[in-house]
Amino acid sequence: MGDVDTAIFRHADLAPQVPEGLPLVVALTGFADAGSAVSQVNTYMEDTLESVEIGRFSNDEILDYRARRPIFQFEETHLTEYEPQRLGLSLVSDELGEPFLLLSGYEPDMRWEQVNREIIELIEHYQVASTTWVHAIPMPVPHTRSLGVTVSGNREDLTDRLSVWRPTTGVPGTMMHLVEYSLQAKGHPVSGFVVLVPHYLADTEYPLAAISALESITAATGRIFPTDSLREQGRTFLAGIADQVEGNDELKRLVGVLEKRHDSYMEDNPLASPLMDEAGEVPSAETIAQELQDFLAHRSVDSGDTPNTES
Repeated sequence: MGDVDTAIFRHADLAPQVPEGLPLVVALTGFADAGSAVSQVNTYMEDTLESVEIGRFSNDEILDYRARRPIFQFEETHLTEYEPQRLGLSLVSDELGEPFLLLSGYEPDMRWEQVNREIIELIEHYQVASTTWVHAIPMPVPHTRSLGVTVSGNREDLTDRLSVWRPTTGVPGTMMHLVEYSLQAKGHPVSGFVVLVPHYLADTEYPLAAISALESITAATGRIFPTDSLREQGRTFLAGIADQVEGNDELKRLVGVLEKRHDSYMEDNPLASPLMDEAGEVPSAETIAQELQDFLAHRSVDSGDTPNTES
């Protein structure tokens, strides 16, 4: 197919030929990336899988540089390297060599309507078979239970089978909410997976959050990803958390309460949501934030007890 450049998207000089009918996966880091789930997925895709860049969006048109300052490498007396932010489209092969499209990078700071139109133009240009995007938010759920996901979109096979929490509420919008909303109106198969990460681990690099995101992508696209390394990191991470909780009665109580709410919800208890207590109350953002601050304070007392969060 011929390349069609737009006002803010440019194809690479050596853009590959793209087969028609591939699935599109989208992983954009935005205002909430609990457990660094999306960041880890992007790093994983870049470091583990073979890929070729198709093109990228112009930073000058959609990026607020003062909010997301680029990194310059400084060596003693001079600058040696510049690492610009990137929002780009690539042709990627999974573990079995099966191709898919990946749109990855930062969530645009501006011109959402225009970016939305141009993403849809790319989807139509490459006759994308389905679009799947991943996101992660902090939730008062325990780390001792499997991570759940909320699934949105028009693919009932995925929402019926995999969506654990199904709220009716207003949510802070992301760029991909707009894209999903627009694709639904066109009847294009689209699904959004939101990984529900324990709120007291939201600021860490939580390997199990990345695994959950990758498993969601597999469920939606059939593409296969090796996750042995991430799983080993996850086991080490959880062992460190378990040691901390065991040595702190307050943390043990907090986790116990979260386990009770979670299990009641999963067992079809009258609780309307795993977020709610027996009185039907949802913990306020301030309460959640205070619990998180208390947890982090305990973590910082002795750096030797801090779990390994490096990738």
